[in-house]
Amino acid sequence: MNRKSLLLAAMLTLASFSLAQTAAPPPPSDPHHAMAMDHDKIADMHKQHMEAMAADLKDMKASLEQMKANIPKITDSAEKVRWQANVDLWTKMIGHMEQMMKHMDDMGPGTDMMHHGMMHHDGMGGHPAPPPDEKKPQ
Repeated sequence: MNRKSLLLAAMLTLASFSLAQTAAPPPPSDPHHAMAMDHDKIADMHKQHMEAMAADLKDMKASLEQMKANIPKITDSAEKVRWQANVDLWTKMIGHMEQMMKHMDDMGPGTDMMHHGMMHHDGMGGHPAPPPDEKKPQ
């Protein structure tokens, strides 16, 4: 009886392993075809990203217009200055986003932005690298 239980457990274990495995897709027969598919996927992602950014920008512009329309209605001078500062900031931010979208659109899909001026000159963290250790006279 012990042998039968062990054999049954082994069969169930092997069956569960075979069910858990997924079939790997067959390798592409033509590497150029695979690269073209990747390029198409990247182009689609670029298009979706650009459309989403355009929709966000449209919403931001509408909100900015509402903010601008509210400023003349504010009677407290300090509050009016605060609202105007917000409008100025968002106007600059929206302008910057428009420039970035134009730049991204001009570059097209699949372009590595880090090699086209989108990265800080001093590294990804925005902080310069620490200077190398110098030998101090003793």
